[in-house]
Amino acid sequence: MIDLYTWTTPNGRKVSIALEELGLPYRAVPVDIGKDEQFKPEFLAIAPNNRIPAIVDHDNGGFALMESGAILIYLAEKTGRLLAHDSTARMRTIEWLMWQMGGLGPMIGQAHHFLRAKPGASEYAAQRYRAEAQRLYGVLDRQLAGRSFVVDDYSIADIAIWPWISRFEWHEVDIRQFSNVCRWYERIAERPAVQRGYQVPAYTAPVPLPAV
Repeated sequence: MIDLYTWTTPNGRKVSIALEELGLPYRAVPVDIGKDEQFKPEFLAIAPNNRIPAIVDHDNGGFALMESGAILIYLAEKTGRLLAHDSTARMRTIEWLMWQMGGLGPMIGQAHHFLRAKPGASEYAAQRYRAEAQRLYGVLDRQLAGRSFVVDDYSIADIAIWPWISRFEWHEVDIRQFSNVCRWYERIAERPAVQRGYQVPAYTAPVPLPAV
């Protein structure tokens, strides 16, 4: 059994979707970041950076791990799935996982803050992160040209990126202008494991879909 400490955010949803895809038994432990529960000592003992998600793998001696990208790699290696064994394909997958961790997530997170949480706080910041969101969607759109998934086969790269794109309305991005991203996003949204993992640790709303 794996304990998943999580909340209804893109980073949290990465791991619940992966666990659902892999069919691993897990228990979701809600950490309400709106109530600062991530700062509780018992959570800090598991995740010193006080950020969700984190896991405790009781099948591996109670091994605790934080950082969503590290958790995705760990789960893929634990099961031998969602991360290619071929060294070149494996590194391509990790390359795009790192792109999400170092670029897409942090930059779009700032777009969330200045476009949605604090509109009007800084017009410079709003324009900067709105433009960066558009640029990142363009990078992903070019990568997906002629591909069903980010690195050919469905992988932890797709699972890392998809929950951030699921907030396309927050980014003030017309996802249909990026036809490859839109096709990829809708295809993944149909997966039963994605539908289930999106609603962990609690149901919020249906998976967002682009307007017809």
